[in-house]
Amino acid sequence: MMDLLTLATIDSPDCPVSEHIAIFAASGDAPELVIESRAVDGFSEGLAMLGSGKVDMLAIPARILHGRQLEILEAGCEVVGARTPRRPNLVLVSENKIAYQPKSAVILSDSKLVRRQLRRARRGLRVLRPGAYASISELGEVPEEPMAMAEWMEAMRQSGAIDGYVTSRPVYDELELGVRRHALLPDPKDRGGPHFLPLPYADLVVVLARKRFPLSISAQISEREGNTVWWVQNHLIAGLNEEMLERTGVLVRHRQVSSLMKQAEETKDITLLQSCQDTEGEVLDDDVRVEVRLEVLSKNGHRTLSLERVITYSQYQHGIISLLRDWEALLLEASREVPKDFHTDVEAPAYIDLSE
Repeated sequence: MMDLLTLATIDSPDCPVSEHIAIFAASGDAPELVIESRAVDGFSEGLAMLGSGKVDMLAIPARILHGRQLEILEAGCEVVGARTPRRPNLVLVSENKIAYQPKSAVILSDSKLVRRQLRRARRGLRVLRPGAYASISELGEVPEEPMAMAEWMEAMRQSGAIDGYVTSRPVYDELELGVRRHALLPDPKDRGGPHFLPLPYADLVVVLARKRFPLSISAQISEREGNTVWWVQNHLIAGLNEEMLERTGVLVRHRQVSSLMKQAEETKDITLLQSCQDTEGEVLDDDVRVEVRLEVLSKNGHRTLSLERVITYSQYQHGIISLLRDWEALLLEASREVPKDFHTDVEAPAYIDLSE
């Protein structure tokens, strides 16, 4: 008889956890356990079931945990693992790619970060929040639930009122729209081209269990890269308030040295190439690298503050602490007004206003 593991799951429209677990359980990577999955409606209910021992583990979208770490500790639980994001990138549902949108095309997005990224990618677009567009056009209230909102935006697109809208890949697939969509990817084909870092915690599934839960079992549910993504994002953005979190783009992923070197050669990125070589031009080692990218944008998308780093996997925890210090210093310097060198100098505003 194989051991039975009872796993509770919480789904969100943008991160269908139960679907991820079902695919994992049916794959060749599944553990030597019988996984019994139970769907629960809310975080409090799932945490109560976990704390009382009604379930062994709880798998949820990582976005739910933001700002609720104390609640987990008080329940006697902790994060014991994570699953690697599979589809963190959003999609633009439109007949045309961003570069081929007509002048003054209307694009809707509920994400503050994505609206700014779209303005950066293409000048002249009318990028609006769905609620703002409905208010301007006197269309009444917009549904708040992501699935219903996507249906509302699709109806606007089909009527010709708007040219496109942005939604997550799971929502797009669930609605079975069958219309053209364009992935908003973080890696441009040409250096300096349009790029879109994912939203914080995008498609990241974390697994909770009671304290002192056997590591041998949690290791079978987790993934190495997923654990890295959770650890890095938890340390970099866990302390951000909701307003700043909505404006921050973050990408964390494992990269092979061969992939990094190919990218460096294609984009002629000398810094990236040197990060994989010693002074003699030899590859340092074949260990996995952890790529981390952070960015915040001005409201009009014209100014971007970003930080990128590639760290050897064996040293990534120390490297992230250093990265966080550098990022905080960069934000402080870029958001303060430039002091006058002489009393007759013209006052210079900050490079980027973090209060926008």
